[in-house]
Amino acid sequence: MFAIDHLGIAVESLAAAKNIYEKLGLNVSPEEIVEAEQVRLVMVPVGESRLELLEATSENSAIAKFIAKRGEGLHHVSIRVPNLAGTVDRLKREGVRLVSDEIKVGAGGHSYIFVHPSSTGGVLLELVEAAH
Repeated sequence: MFAIDHLGIAVESLAAAKNIYEKLGLNVSPEEIVEAEQVRLVMVPVGESRLELLEATSENSAIAKFIAKRGEGLHHVSIRVPNLAGTVDRLKREGVRLVSDEIKVGAGGHSYIFVHPSSTGGVLLELVEAAH
């Protein structure tokens, strides 16, 4: 089933950013590092979806570059798909531009891939499949 999995939010400081959500009474997950993306993150469950707060661990990370160019804010929208490999194959056949050709494993063991904003009306779209 397709659903909004999470909204990725680029932040300069996880400690500062998660403070407002804790004050609202929301649960914030323990911090996790995704080495491949050079980010430290927490997840904040909100209803059926989550907010993903992303802090760069390197000046070379996509999050650091995003913040340098645009400042903190919404970085990507993530959609949960039932069959990521099949979805990616179909998108490739239909000429959709992906950020990379490789499905990766990220936070919580979920498989993911990013669709380039040039194919989505300017939004960085992440497709994710839950860990099995």
